[in-house]
Amino acid sequence: MTSAMGRESTPGGSAGAVSREEAAEIRRAVTRIAGRMRASRSAGALSSNKVGVLGRLLRAGPSTPGALAAAERQQPQSLTRVFADLERDGLVHRSRDERDGRQSVLTLTPAGRAVLLADAAERDAWLATAMESLTETERRLLGLAAELMRRMADDENDGK
Repeated sequence: MTSAMGRESTPGGSAGAVSREEAAEIRRAVTRIAGRMRASRSAGALSSNKVGVLGRLLRAGPSTPGALAAAERQQPQSLTRVFADLERDGLVHRSRDERDGRQSVLTLTPAGRAVLLADAAERDAWLATAMESLTETERRLLGLAAELMRRMADDENDGK
């Protein structure tokens, strides 16, 4: 069987080494589509860091600032202001960790959930409109690609 990139593959198996050109082509496409979705957001929308933190809290539940920073692959110091802004705006609630009183735990508030979902809805609306010109087969292919990219993004080995 031949893959979409013209490489031989085995059913259920790996197609082998991926060329840097293949990886670069996918990176460029993902970067362009992400930029288009960011541009579709309202003026004054949350920063990418804030959306990332709120999204992580929505998916994984309450977390310490250190665990959130690690999950977002950032240094805790880089997110200190983000956490403070989100708390000030009532989008997260900070409480003392019951197991370790020296730690704090951040929890997504109902307002934070609403803001995050509204932000996602703007991007989803743009993407749905952009996908209207695609065939049903192309839409299914994008759905498969989304699942594969989600799997790659969740890989704890970072592709190593």
